[in-house]
Amino acid sequence: MVHFLPNLNTQMILTLPTCAIPITNPSKKPTSNTNVTLLQLCNHLEEAKQVHALMIKTSQISDTYSASRLAEFYAISDHGSLKYAETVVYSMEEPYIFSWNTLIRGNLIKKNTDKTIFFFDQMLRKSIEPDHYTFTLVLKACTQLSEPEVGKQIHSQIMKRGLEHIPFIRNKLIHFYSVFGSIVDARKLFDTSSELDIVTWNSMLEGYAENEDDESLHQIFNAMPSRDVVSWNTMIAYYVRMGDFREALEMFRRMQEEEEQLDRVTLISILAAVAHLGALAQGRWVHACTRKQRIKLDEKLGSALVHMYSKCGCLDGAMEAFNETKRKSVDVWNAMIGGLATNGQSLKAIELFSKMELSNVRPNAITFSCILNACSHGGLVEEGWGYFNRMKIYYGIEPDIAHYGCLVDLLGRAGLFDKAKVIIDSMPIKADAVMWKALLGACRIHGNFEMGEKVGLQLIELDPDDHANYVLLSNVYAMANKWDQVHKLRKTMWERGTRKPPGCSSIELDGIIHEFTVGDITHSRKKEIYEMLDEMGKRLKLAGYVADTKQVLLDINEEVKENSLGHHSEKLAVAFGLINTRAGTTIRINPKPHPLPKCIKANFFLHTLEEILYGGKGIDRPGKRIRLII
Repeated sequence: MVHFLPNLNTQMILTLPTCAIPITNPSKKPTSNTNVTLLQLCNHLEEAKQVHALMIKTSQISDTYSASRLAEFYAISDHGSLKYAETVVYSMEEPYIFSWNTLIRGNLIKKNTDKTIFFFDQMLRKSIEPDHYTFTLVLKACTQLSEPEVGKQIHSQIMKRGLEHIPFIRNKLIHFYSVFGSIVDARKLFDTSSELDIVTWNSMLEGYAENEDDESLHQIFNAMPSRDVVSWNTMIAYYVRMGDFREALEMFRRMQEEEEQLDRVTLISILAAVAHLGALAQGRWVHACTRKQRIKLDEKLGSALVHMYSKCGCLDGAMEAFNETKRKSVDVWNAMIGGLATNGQSLKAIELFSKMELSNVRPNAITFSCILNACSHGGLVEEGWGYFNRMKIYYGIEPDIAHYGCLVDLLGRAGLFDKAKVIIDSMPIKADAVMWKALLGACRIHGNFEMGEKVGLQLIELDPDDHANYVLLSNVYAMANKWDQVHKLRKTMWERGTRKPPGCSSIELDGIIHEFTVGDITHSRKKEIYEMLDEMGKRLKLAGYVADTKQVLLDINEEVKENSLGHHSEKLAVAFGLINTRAGTTIRINPKPHPLPKCIKANFFLHTLEEILYGGKGIDRPGKRIRLII
């Protein structure tokens, strides 16, 4: 018998127990369990086929239990074959319901949702009575398949058999109706349940979160008799999806107060909130938490940490998380390459891309978006062209709108407007608003008024409700001193009800995030902040810094323009950081939605300020480092 499986340990086979696997139906015991047990030792499909052949030779295949277990291996195992599983089940004279459930489950795992429904239909046609496990699998398939009508028919079959009261079927039904927006039906099932367990409460909670019903969501959450990690994760993920990142952090804090155990889902969600807020101290705490609880960084958690550190401008932390992630999928590589690109480290991003290729990790479309973005920010035109062509020719990846957008941005930043226009006119995809904005931004940088005006007007026509389009075109008009056009554009915005949200900048100190808007006077320490701001302005002027007032979109004198720029939200945040930190502290500013360089010469401003403070010329606290996070 052993010679059929040369890769297996002979001694292990000879010492296997005669009944290692429990029998589902005790009334039909298998004649021999040895061959079935051998399936557990198979590491390849060919080995399983040898066991299959042995079962045929010994007539064990005629035993329904043994055949069911063989079908299970083929259907569920990573080394199996759904085709063989189907053949085995159809060859049985009287297959157990277990065998049909195995086929349904196997196809569900392999995302063959159509087949899942097909086998359920076959069961009914063959008068095979489905059990509660069958219905949970089929309802999950309906959810994945986006077939609400089929799901409702399944529900009728459940009601016909009186199985609606079974907790896990009821919970699947609540989830099913919630996914398809039938929250009233989901609530009806919830309210008529005689027994509400934690899964039922979580199913209803997830339903309201999915349908963005904030009031009902909080009512359910507050009414829950007990909560588990799923409950907290649902709330945190909801706040992150709605863009309410502060509330996500608050919910995370409450979760810790109740001493609920964190899991990977918690950490990934909270890292997304931390990344958007630029709350580096919070992010570092999460990273430390993974080490304390010995949570290994898989591809999802690893890439989330890398993304968070990159968004906070801490590339050392990003690289540390990247190196800690042992099994680096393409997503982890993409996060690190993208982080280097957005933080101005174009050459390092390219170097990392080369290491990725040497590691035999195949880049995908997102990888090339990251590397093209790196070339764009670094002004590497020839390299960008090379990667664009390499993506198509070597890797067979067809460029999408994001790749063409990066290429247009690359050419626009380099002032190659004719080539950028040729790309837009010749590409097989219609240019979107993002691409036109990139070109318009380049026109503003290089003072190309003629093209800038055409692109700006086209953008407004394409998306008249986006305030950014009006602001970008206003920039172009202001640079050309076309103040009549600036006023006309502002009037059009007002008439259409389009409003530009005020920009704000945040700074994190001792785990607390402080936000500032332009000319902010609401902070409790506003007097000290503005005194520091005046001192900064005086020292910067002495150092030769001159504010760039060309893009202030008002027809006012230069002194007023400079004063307006002097009270910019980023400068207020820097001033607050200076009066609240010790020497040697890195000050990180997170400007939203528009970064500082659009209004002032940020690089020169920060470099000059750093030089002054390093020398301690007139500033009481020398030795600070200032970094703008964009």
